[in-house]
Amino acid sequence: MTEKLFADRFEAFDRNYQEIMEQIAWAAERSGQRPEDITLLAATKTVPVEVINYAISKGLTCLGENRVQEFLDKYDRLDKSGCDLQFIGQLQTNKVKYLVGKVNCIQSVDSVKLAGEISRLCVREGLTMDVLVEVNIGREENKGGIDPERLVEFIEQIRVLPGIHVNGLMAIPPICGDKKILCRYFSAMKQYYVDIQGKSMDNVDMVCLSMGMSSDFSKAIECGATMVRVGSSLFGARL
Repeated sequence: MTEKLFADRFEAFDRNYQEIMEQIAWAAERSGQRPEDITLLAATKTVPVEVINYAISKGLTCLGENRVQEFLDKYDRLDKSGCDLQFIGQLQTNKVKYLVGKVNCIQSVDSVKLAGEISRLCVREGLTMDVLVEVNIGREENKGGIDPERLVEFIEQIRVLPGIHVNGLMAIPPICGDKKILCRYFSAMKQYYVDIQGKSMDNVDMVCLSMGMSSDFSKAIECGATMVRVGSSLFGARL
């Protein structure tokens, strides 16, 4: 990428970042939350390291990658001191070993097998990994995640595993142009989050409700999200 193209992307980031933070603040106030209680996770899939490092220099601290190999390709070149690195994509058990010790949270835990492998490797390394349980809120066959009716049972199964800590829930609702229907999905996630919070289970802290992306993060915050995962609205269209 040429110097001119980098300069253009830096300028676009500055503009987008300010607008997104303003939208987060507005949505947080509408939902009765404080803007500082909402975490902006920058989804950096296909974003060049130079652009990510520029974003970090401007104050971004929470980064999420979708693909293990892309994450590894970038890892050593990231200005990651003080950053919260998270994995937000679908994860195969044979790839967990590449993330343990490098990320602080895996957001896409949706099987006992995957949770068990995270646990095994974390125990071996003397670490504890925060995990979010991915919920298939739309019950879509082509998506990962636990069906809502199995959520409590699943959390009961994995919360006893050593080396992991259940830190919240994550969801990607079905693509939907109807804001009322979209809100139903987000509101349902918020209710599951509150219900599990009320059960006071050991090794389970509902502190992160990760939902909402570039097209719908404001609505997700209004419905109770505490973290939004924003990529293209922040960095521009993926190349």
